[in-house]
Amino acid sequence: MRCSEVKRKTKETDIEIKLNLDGEGKSDLITGIGFFDHMLNTFAKHGGFDLFLRCKGDLNVDTHHTVEDCGIALGQAFDEALKSKDGINRYQSFTMPMDDALVMCAVDLCGRDFYESDAFFNVEHVGDFETETTDEFFRSFACNAKINLHFVIFRGENAHHIIEAMFKSLAKCLRDAVRINPEIKGSLSTKGVI
Repeated sequence: MRCSEVKRKTKETDIEIKLNLDGEGKSDLITGIGFFDHMLNTFAKHGGFDLFLRCKGDLNVDTHHTVEDCGIALGQAFDEALKSKDGINRYQSFTMPMDDALVMCAVDLCGRDFYESDAFFNVEHVGDFETETTDEFFRSFACNAKINLHFVIFRGENAHHIIEAMFKSLAKCLRDAVRINPEIKGSLSTKGVI
């Protein structure tokens, strides 16, 4: 089982995460931000990951530190759980339709971090979630998971739909990218190591 546990405590947040990449899509989440919990639940379900996450953040300030630090800790947990990259598919892309939104995600589990997205939101909040923190979460996740992560937003007006399509498409990509492929011997790299 590819599992990890991460604890991160700062003056702004106190986070505990348990992640199983080979799970059943079960989640137990409390961040104090309802919409964010919904997105993380979606991530776990569509990725087939078991995810336990507790975060106590300074929500009296805003949601930024909670969302960003959860991205950091979840990225660290993902990197730790993956351990060996021998035999994994490594690359994946997926285009997710969700009502008016159409979002493509592409990942490379290459051990190098890069993040790019052209997402733009015409509202500042979805529920109690600040939409500008969407990029902060995904950038922090990509950096700490040590992956390349790209989003292309083909269309969409509803911020809820766009953000949810981003989380779902990332989950689908990661689910397939971490899958062990018996046809791949060692790491999928001309360097011999990822």
